[in-house]
Amino acid sequence: MSELHKFLFDGLPVRGMIVRLTDAWQEILARRASNTSTGAYPPPVAELLGEMTAAATLMQSNIKFNGALILQIFGDGPVKVAVAEAKPDLSLRATAKVIGDLPADARLPDMVNVSNKGRCAITLDPKDKLPGATPYQGVVPLFDDEGEKLGKLSDVLQHYMLQSEQLDTTLVLAADDKVAAGLLIQRLPVKGEGNLEGTSDKDRDQANEDQIGLNEDYNRISILASSLTRDELLTLDIETILRRLFWEEKLLRFEPQAGPQGPHFACTCGRERVAQMIRGLGVEEAEEILAERGDIEVGCDFCGKQYRFDAVDAAQIFRPPTDQIPGSSIVQ
Repeated sequence: MSELHKFLFDGLPVRGMIVRLTDAWQEILARRASNTSTGAYPPPVAELLGEMTAAATLMQSNIKFNGALILQIFGDGPVKVAVAEAKPDLSLRATAKVIGDLPADARLPDMVNVSNKGRCAITLDPKDKLPGATPYQGVVPLFDDEGEKLGKLSDVLQHYMLQSEQLDTTLVLAADDKVAAGLLIQRLPVKGEGNLEGTSDKDRDQANEDQIGLNEDYNRISILASSLTRDELLTLDIETILRRLFWEEKLLRFEPQAGPQGPHFACTCGRERVAQMIRGLGVEEAEEILAERGDIEVGCDFCGKQYRFDAVDAAQIFRPPTDQIPGSSIVQ
């Protein structure tokens, strides 16, 4: 099963978490592969999307937020957009739009940042938004402070965390066709306790920024975390990874999240939602599609499920509510 483990380093201003997505990630890939319109993701795209899904899980679990965290990468390469979404219950989904061919060894710049115009956006979409409220979104480029292209998703997200939260963060990400996994280590933020009690948010932000790169405990643990290789992250179980990396540190472990309470695939698509979309096309356009193809077929980009509506189904969609055919109580 997919699982998420959180931990603290006893007596140190450092926290961590590690995620290993197995069944959840394999279902995302299997559903995409079963979609006759798109087929399976090319291996480099699957690797990027797996890393994004693992990262979105870690970032969602790292904040107290009742809503969806949406991680997007977009730019001017063959991968026009890649999206991973994680909700508070750790339900996950992901998708990517690919136009053109990719070499088997394509890296992040080759896929989305050919002309150094790629961007990474992180959106926090509250579950219970007030009328007129808009989600929070932070956007960062796919290059460093010197304008050099960043070669890995983990570099992009570490840069984002420094800019948005002024917190030192170490990320190790990896994915293949069986596992998507990630390790996050982060310096704990100043919370206004002790000599900073009663200070303003601005002062606390400045205090966090002043600590960037200076905490020796975080720096030591970051070096240990960064020694984790891609193969180790993909093949070793979580207990073995934590023991190998931090055997000299005292970890305070939280109850692992797995099974129904752990990371799992889920999609919010449904036949009624698709029907609403067709209704939005209008009668004339729907009839043109039916005349040309015989039915209207819509596939969910996230889960790969395909919905088909024939002429009778379409007529029912556009029938006035008072004329709707009553549903049958017989299970078919």
